[in-house]
Amino acid sequence: MTPEINIRRLTANDVLHMRNMLAMFGQAFEDIPTYTRDQPSTPYLAELLSGNSFVALAAFEDDRVIGGLAAYVLPKFEQPRREIYVYDLAVAQSHRRLGVATALIRTLQRVAKELGACVIFIQADYGDEPAVALYTKLGTREEVLHFDINTESQDNPA
Repeated sequence: MTPEINIRRLTANDVLHMRNMLAMFGQAFEDIPTYTRDQPSTPYLAELLSGNSFVALAAFEDDRVIGGLAAYVLPKFEQPRREIYVYDLAVAQSHRRLGVATALIRTLQRVAKELGACVIFIQADYGDEPAVALYTKLGTREEVLHFDINTESQDNPA
């Protein structure tokens, strides 16, 4: 039997749920320290969740977070529109292959439309075949290169 899953956008009143989502991300990504060791303060998270530049969607079974999506809303400069970048998406191991990730993305599509976004984009790592299959089913695949640029200038080391 498939469990009853409820998905909703987190607000400033949901800091505890956001912390639970961070813990779930840590477990799902096998990187608990990154997501739990130095979490932001409650006022910081409340402010983040209160605006329209960040979207946190949580999937609940009863009151337990079993999936989550964190995305940034990017205002565009060339036209009066927005794009949404999904930064993290994960589902607890116990609830995978039940449609939770698809439901999270479908919910984000509705939120994106409300926010005036024209597209949602997301990255997947090579070798993460379940993610690649999901995103291929829901969108158009583009091959791109991704670069991380250190904030420390090579000309003027700190």
